[in-house]
Formats: sequence, C-alpha cells, structure tokens
Amino acid sequence: MTWNLLVALFTFAAITAFTPGPNNTLLMASGMNFGYRRSIPLALGVGLGFPFMIASVGLGLGRVFDFLPWLYTALKYAGAAYMLWMAWKIAGSGPAGEGDVEAKPLSFISMALFQWINPKAWIMSITALSAYTTPDNYYVGVAAVVSAFLVMGFSSASTWALFGSALRHVMNDARYYRIINYALAVLLVLSLVPIFWH
Repeated sequence: MTWNLLVALFTFAAITAFTPGPNNTLLMASGMNFGYRRSIPLALGVGLGFPFMIASVGLGLGRVFDFLPWLYTALKYAGAAYMLWMAWKIAGSGPAGEGDVEAKPLSFISMALFQWINPKAWIMSITALSAYTTPDNYYVGVAAVVSAFLVMGFSSASTWALFGSALRHVMNDARYYRIINYALAVLLVLSLVPIFWH
C-alpha cells in the first residue's frame, strides 16, 4: 500500500469514525448518564468489535451477500429496529441513580455485537474494503483497513464517551439530562435516514 493511499485511508477512517452516528450517539449518551469509567466497555466494544467485523468481511464473510442478497436488507431492518428501541430507552433515561435504579450501560459484548446490525458499520466496512484494497496486495490492504479503524475507532469511542461524561459534570439539573437525552434519541433516529436512502 502506497503512502498516499495509507494517508487517504486514515483520513477516511477518522472522518467516518468521529462523525455522529449510532455508535457515537450511544457512547455520548452512556458517558452522560453513567460517566466515562462505566462507559469504557462500550468504547472497547466499538473499538474492537468494528475492526473485527471489517476483518471478517474482508476475509470472506462479505461474500455471503452475493449469495444471500436479502440478508443485507434483513440486517438493515433489524439494526433499524434495535436503534429505534435504543432511542426510546435513551429518551426515557436520566442520570444514573435517579429514577430507574437498575439502569446500567450496555456491555462490551452488546456493543461489539451491535456492529453486526449497525447499518452504518456495514456501509463503512464495505466502502473501506472496496476503496482501500487492491487485488495484487489484498490481505495487506485488509490489514491496513483494520489497523486504521482500530486506531481511529478507539480514539473516537473514547472521545465521544468523554464528551458525554464532561456534560454530566457540568449539568446540575436533571431536566437538562432529559433535554439532551431527547436530542440524542432524535439524532439516533435521524442517523437512519441516510442508511435507508442508500
């Protein structure tokens, strides 16, 4: 892989990882409602789960869509349903310790598995593998794409969880939590629009 292609890949990974989407919305909501430390498993779930998904798709799992094209549509709708449910949960949540005493953030496994039904994750992985791998050095390209998203995924996940945690520390009124949680829920729903436009 040439230096120019590598720079382009890392730029693509940074832009797609840091821009708002389902993962980042959930990370910010978790940081705000539960704090950064309790959101670390979510950040790890994204930081490891998405690159693992890319590696799996790059090493052949993506070919399944050639034989079962309906599967992509099924995953898209399952992901959308799950995101709508998460939006509902976020909209109804407040700071940890208030209201629902059993409230807890998503686990590492839940967030890692979420990548497989996250429509944005599928679009990003297929786009990255198509654009930044070449037939003559394919596996090196797959390794580069996975590496780029390992670095940028961890950076982005931590940043969004920290941002949510920072909001938690500056807000003293539970009403603000509700307003921001409603806004995050709306953002999560709106993140579905470009996916179904695709």
